[in-house]
Amino acid sequence: MHTTHLKRFGLSAILSLVLGLLLLAPPAHADSPALSVTASASSVLPGDSVSLTLTFTNVHDTPVQFIYQSVQPTWATTQVPGLSFTLSSSTVGYTAPVAPGDSSTVTLSYQVASDSACGVRIDLYTYLYYEYASGALTDSALQDLPGANVLCAA
Repeated sequence: MHTTHLKRFGLSAILSLVLGLLLLAPPAHADSPALSVTASASSVLPGDSVSLTLTFTNVHDTPVQFIYQSVQPTWATTQVPGLSFTLSSSTVGYTAPVAPGDSSTVTLSYQVASDSACGVRIDLYTYLYYEYASGALTDSALQDLPGANVLCAA
């Protein structure tokens, strides 16, 4: 009879451990990234503009309630002598909430000044932060954005 009590205790302990681990696991999400980006051009001339289409996809199984994203030039880009361009906005305004599996898309642009240096490159990066599971969970990432070569007119 002593052995039966130990077996029951062992079985209940294992079941409790498995249940506890399942409850502590974070909500499931897809392996795909939350942000995808496309650029209208990879090479431009001074005076041209480039559009960036940024699509945030909720890869979690609960709605995303809050999204903050900023877009900035890389440090190396800020150090190029004579390079001049203007971002339409340095922050991105997605429509939230975003339901599981749904997406929200915004478009930003940057204009290369007509008197900008040429033969150089513009590189940008983004910081993305968002909250889901009623604000109990967050995620954030730094991501490079497609850049553009500023060509010299022939």
